[in-house]
Amino acid sequence: MAIAADMVYQLKSVADPALSPDGTRIVYTQSWVQGTGSTSEARSRLMMANLALRDSSDHRVGTAWEYTQGYVDGGPRFSPDGTLLAFLRASESGLPRQVWVMGAGGGEARQVTMAPKGVFDFAWSPDSGRIVYCADTEPAAGAAAGSQADGPRVVEVNRIRFRHDLQGWRGDAHYHLFVADLHSGEVAQITRGDWDDFGPVWSPDGTRIAFVSDRRGDRDYRALTEAYVVEADGGVAECWSGGLSSVGAVSWSPDSRQLVAVASDDPAGMVLWQGWLYILDADNQPRRISDDSQRPVLGGGPGAARQSDIRWTDDDRIVFLGERHGESHVYQASAQEQPPHQLWGGGRLIGGLSLCANARLAAVASSTPTSPSQVHVVDLSTGDTTIVAEPNASFLKRQPAASLEKFCIERAGFNIECRLWFPPMFDPAGSYPLVLDIHGGPNGAFYDSFVNWQQVLAGSGYLVLAVNPRGSSTYGDEFMRAVLDDWGGEDYLDLIAALEQVCQRDYVDNDRLGIHGYSYGGFMTSWAIGHTKRFAAAVIGAPCTNLYTMYGTSDIGVSFGEPQWGGSVMDTPEKLLARSPISYAREVTTPALLLHGEADARCPVAQSEEYFVALKRLGKTVEFVRFPNSNHQFPRTGHPRMREEYLSRMLNWFDDWLA
Repeated sequence: MAIAADMVYQLKSVADPALSPDGTRIVYTQSWVQGTGSTSEARSRLMMANLALRDSSDHRVGTAWEYTQGYVDGGPRFSPDGTLLAFLRASESGLPRQVWVMGAGGGEARQVTMAPKGVFDFAWSPDSGRIVYCADTEPAAGAAAGSQADGPRVVEVNRIRFRHDLQGWRGDAHYHLFVADLHSGEVAQITRGDWDDFGPVWSPDGTRIAFVSDRRGDRDYRALTEAYVVEADGGVAECWSGGLSSVGAVSWSPDSRQLVAVASDDPAGMVLWQGWLYILDADNQPRRISDDSQRPVLGGGPGAARQSDIRWTDDDRIVFLGERHGESHVYQASAQEQPPHQLWGGGRLIGGLSLCANARLAAVASSTPTSPSQVHVVDLSTGDTTIVAEPNASFLKRQPAASLEKFCIERAGFNIECRLWFPPMFDPAGSYPLVLDIHGGPNGAFYDSFVNWQQVLAGSGYLVLAVNPRGSSTYGDEFMRAVLDDWGGEDYLDLIAALEQVCQRDYVDNDRLGIHGYSYGGFMTSWAIGHTKRFAAAVIGAPCTNLYTMYGTSDIGVSFGEPQWGGSVMDTPEKLLARSPISYAREVTTPALLLHGEADARCPVAQSEEYFVALKRLGKTVEFVRFPNSNHQFPRTGHPRMREEYLSRMLNWFDDWLA
């Protein structure tokens, strides 16, 4: 059997690993889809395994059991004393997630928070008696858009960032920090203001809380952040990251006198596509301790998909998750400015890292080219690895994954890394259609990981070429910056050069070439078919087709668009139109399918509407499919039915035109 679109209902995922402080237990989130079709829904529970039962002969732990029985549970974290476990729970579909706490050995869970819009992140106090959490604060008016119980209401907009693709309508709401006392039940708000505060971390001595904030005066149009420290009981927060432009995550030194931060000194505000490790203190003299050979993974703000531990140990080791050349590794650095070195990893995308108290043991959740989701425990001193969870092993025995070849081409001063996926029963004597797949960003990247649509295509007999052209992250700062103010320029030529090299192989049918991309990949797909007739079919997911109109309609049109496109609508309108795929609609001959979520605030659905109308008016072959109630992330995290529809419609389009 081949991997098909219905994998959405069959695959399970494991994430959010959390090690107990003594390293004897692990808890993780296991997610699955309940039911099929339009009535299906995503569910998740916490699983626990006892690492003390590890059998070294087969490198597996004792059988994991369901630790919780909730509707949607996730984000577990042990208390520092190891007696309690806190996690996020949505008790019913559609309700916001709150912090719940239960004994580490099991028992009844009790709800700790009652934040009106839910909790997005939290951290334990060192004494295990309090929790600091990040929650949305209700503004005085205009809290939500649309009809209310008492009838329709107008909604007033006062700032550029009034909505967010993942978080929805923002209006004048802001994220702030609260402290909940587990014994008394009292809750105190410790930060306030016309800005967002998130990513809290409690100091080891229990007196202060470090966090990330966008308190800068230009916060409404530049996505830049800083590191702040506030007393645990509240008060005036102090900035510790003076001289840096953006901070993504922080962690305390063991003596509570310094911070280590993933940060950048880039004044253009590149939102940390490439960051470095810095040592921060109250004197505001940041000191960089890492080089450009890896990209530290961010902690992220509300709605971030990947949360990862950074640990500064008593013996002056700084252990963190980093990425290099499309692969994830656990790294170790030193506050003494020694270059970081790899401890474990490679050949995978790590989506979560948890460390025990002394950082000798690590738990990682990862995806590999042949497995979509796994949890491992690693002894970082020896490299010994234990499989904790591999929930899709039986599925992959019945429906094997594609195989992977990696290679590089050299073009215009850069090595361009490529990944070529082969059908499971590939025969080099055969002849195969090929789809060029293009990632988003443009500063995203393809990793050594399991990508659903690539697997569906390969399972149906397609070769899939996934290229990391200039602009991709994990290849260093210079490589990442090479795409700025040049969308559709050298990046496009990198993609075409890689394609042409692969097309020289005897088993590639040059008359059956397709192209697919999502987000920036959708931009590049629509750009490519306006500049070459090489492709016989195109599937365009959530594209940017008109940079001029996207500037004012995207939730990041200003903060992201200005550094990426080299200016604003007011300053460079001709350039934005010249770099817009819609300007080349007349040249398109490739049959195109547009797939777009109607609730997309990142690349608004109007971007596909404009392109569809232009192509249709010109008599081109084009179809447009709209996905209701779906934001920009829906192919990965949306309603299961919508995810299945995206995969099946993509495959059917290529089958129709590349048969």
